Amino acid sequence: MQRVCFQLQVRPDRIDDYRAVHAAVWPEMCQALHDTGWHNYSLFLRGDGLLIGYLETPDLAAAQAGMAATEVNARWQADMAEYFVDLDGVGPDEAFLQLEEVFHLEDQLPAPTHTAPEGS
Repeated sequence: MQRVCFQLQVRPDRIDDYRAVHAAVWPEMCQALHDTGWHNYSLFLRGDGLLIGYLETPDLAAAQAGMAATEVNARWQADMAEYFVDLDGVGPDEAFLQLEEVFHLEDQLPAPTHTAPEGS
């Protein structure tokens, strides 16, 4: 699984509305995300509007293409565009800045060693 972290900036005057919308995301949007490979997907919002997203997916390009092909995503992105700054004419799902992963704990832990049970 590829781990993906990204950032966007929510307009300061729309933060409360953005939170409210995400308290009840459309069920068909949630299902589409799941069906197209967006797993363990979370959004984190700082008080000044900095939005950090995290997901795990076998293939980010395929997950994005899968969502782009859905009707619900077109509606959702059109509704969400007003909440963000600096989109430069593209939807939030295309404008996000992907962050580079520089540390992952499990990658640096030693491999577990297995010992035979006593008496074997």
